[in-house]
Amino acid sequence: MILRGDFSSEALRMSTNVQVLIPEQAAAPYRIVYLLHGLHGNQGTWLDNTMLPIYGKEYNAIFVMPEMGRSFYANQKYGRRYYDFVSKELPQVCRKIFNISARREDTAVMGCSMGGYGALRLALSKPEQFGFCGAISPACLYLKPILDGLRKDPGPWLKTGPEAQEILRDLIAIYGDGLEYQPDHDIGELVKNFPAAAPKPKIFATCGTEDDLRKDNLSFKDEMKNTGFDFTYEEWAGGHDWYFFNEALKKTLEVWLS
Repeated sequence: MILRGDFSSEALRMSTNVQVLIPEQAAAPYRIVYLLHGLHGNQGTWLDNTMLPIYGKEYNAIFVMPEMGRSFYANQKYGRRYYDFVSKELPQVCRKIFNISARREDTAVMGCSMGGYGALRLALSKPEQFGFCGAISPACLYLKPILDGLRKDPGPWLKTGPEAQEILRDLIAIYGDGLEYQPDHDIGELVKNFPAAAPKPKIFATCGTEDDLRKDNLSFKDEMKNTGFDFTYEEWAGGHDWYFFNEALKKTLEVWLS
């Protein structure tokens, strides 16, 4: 069953859309997956571009897909409180409406590209909520060099094309005109400063060998060694596209419940 609807968000101060895939012949309480879209996506992206409705039949899980715009899953300086929405309000709404398990082991966050970054940030900053993170071709793994470079000289970045200009506007909306670096947005810093007493989420990361983000993903894989996390990285032939994301989603779901 696919539910599509709007609700009034207190965190966002506006009406927002969420799509939910619910298993039709499974027993409650359900596991839950928060499935996050990329920079150019929306709440319907996963259902429109992957075999999620087929994959979902194999799992006793609800898949929740929120509309997050080009927010990078962050509270924006000039905009909306998207991080508060996805990390606090949305889970509260889901618990009120659906009969879902309260166990962190039954709660996963997954996403592709910008959504892969969002999934990592949520799992590392809210480990008491999320027992598993699936990061598919995650973007912005190294945020500080990006912001430092843009503050120093945005020219080379802007010369790469119109998309770079739009991303700069997105980053200014989040970090302000000064592009002020915030360590709690940085994946590396969250790993480095992860509380010793907190339960560590299991992390499964994937990237295509022809993906422009592969270099950063390989660096991230190397940095995750000896961190104590249950971290696995896999790559195979593919680009930054839905052919790869679809296959990666299937593998990520298999790893989650393996």
